[in-house]
Amino acid sequence: MAQTAFLYLAIFSALTLTSLFPSTLSRSLSEETTTLLDVSASLTQAHDVLSFNPETLKPLDRQETQAQAHTLTPLNSSFSLQLLPRDALHNSQHKDYESLVLSRLGRDSARVNSLHTKLQLAVQNIKKSDLEPMHTEIRPEDLSTPVVSGVSQGSGEYFTRIGVGTPAKSFYMVLDTGSDINWLQCEPCSDCYQQTDPVFNPTGSSTYHPVTCDSAQCQSLHVSACRADKCLYQVSYGDGSYTVGDFVTETVSFGNSGAIHNVGLGCGHDNEGLFVGAAGLLGLGGGDLSLPSQFKATSFSYCLVNRDSSTSSTLEFNSAPPSDSVTAPLLKDSRVETFYYVGLKGFSVGGRPVSVPPSVFQVDESGNGGIIVDSGTAITRLQTEAYNSLRDAFKRLTRDLPSASGFALFDTCYDLSSRSRVQVPTVSFLFADGKSLSLPAKNYLIPVDSAGTFCFAFAPTSSSPSIIGNVQQQGTRVSYDLANNRVGFSPNKC
Repeated sequence: MAQTAFLYLAIFSALTLTSLFPSTLSRSLSEETTTLLDVSASLTQAHDVLSFNPETLKPLDRQETQAQAHTLTPLNSSFSLQLLPRDALHNSQHKDYESLVLSRLGRDSARVNSLHTKLQLAVQNIKKSDLEPMHTEIRPEDLSTPVVSGVSQGSGEYFTRIGVGTPAKSFYMVLDTGSDINWLQCEPCSDCYQQTDPVFNPTGSSTYHPVTCDSAQCQSLHVSACRADKCLYQVSYGDGSYTVGDFVTETVSFGNSGAIHNVGLGCGHDNEGLFVGAAGLLGLGGGDLSLPSQFKATSFSYCLVNRDSSTSSTLEFNSAPPSDSVTAPLLKDSRVETFYYVGLKGFSVGGRPVSVPPSVFQVDESGNGGIIVDSGTAITRLQTEAYNSLRDAFKRLTRDLPSASGFALFDTCYDLSSRSRVQVPTVSFLFADGKSLSLPAKNYLIPVDSAGTFCFAFAPTSSSPSIIGNVQQQGTRVSYDLANNRVGFSPNKC
């Protein structure tokens, strides 16, 4: 009898607590309301990145000498590549960490402008589709005189290593989910920027083949021209940067994993203002000419290490996603197939949902809105209304932290110079299917100098789409399930 009474009392107490504090119990079960930021570790890493020596990466070349030992079958082969942050490859010799951050943010703004310009051009082309085709042909002489870039360093932030040609020559290439065209600098160079590796010489490869003008690959280019029945390409970026040259097919090899033949890529003879250090770019977008599309990959994934780290991770194709991935719908917009839109519902801060209209993260009939996942953008950009709500929610729960002046595009900063560790409210992404992804504190509160100033690493934008940047993705394996239209996020899987 006493046991029965005790059981009734326990049930009554649980029901009473649930009715009085439903949100509190729900939050405690679903996620932690706060998380720890290791201030000292972040500042130590920020200091160390200034003295990192890229020469320590040179032994990677020895891993690629057998790159073409066998041919990969794209449909059923899984393979991986090493992935490195920009500053592990290119030592920019900044005098202090603050100037390095300002340089990164300058490149990032150019990157965001480029993505927004790409979307607007795509939408405009759709609106004019009854009058002219998407495929734009221009004269060869136009290709040789592009605009001059106003940005000297471009926006590539993560690099991988591949082999091109037969015999394979190894090159560092920028990883970019916001682009489709693969390209690298080629001899003869009428104008080439400085890169770490020798410039690719097509005459030294037995598998180099120009693409004809009537080929499907040439017709898939948005901007092309024809010279002596050879396809010419041009890719221009929103910051005024460009690459121009011959569109060709080549053998591309992946370390000891093997090689894939007849990959369409640009052989750029005139390149300006792009990716200092890298030989070119690997386009991982959703268009027909991207690397995953040409491989007919069913999936790919990457894990981005902290950009202040000298460590590396991997870019993987056709690998199963981690079993603990938080998944969300992967959406596409036919107006711009490059971008990977994600079904995002909103955010929570400290376990409490942030009030954001659902329409903010939806693509409207004119092609505006939505939110994409992008490897090349650093700082997550949110529509101003959504950003203000997120920032204000964070500030309300950090009133005990000493504030600092704004820094560049950041308007919410803190002076943590007197702290070694600090507890901060957890920031989480809430996805359309009810799942949530809680971010580590270092993925949204980042140092901007060596003195202990940390800023809330989100920024507002009046343009669309919103963008989930790589600072928020750091330390998380991001898996693109192309076969099932899902994107997965799995922390600590680098």
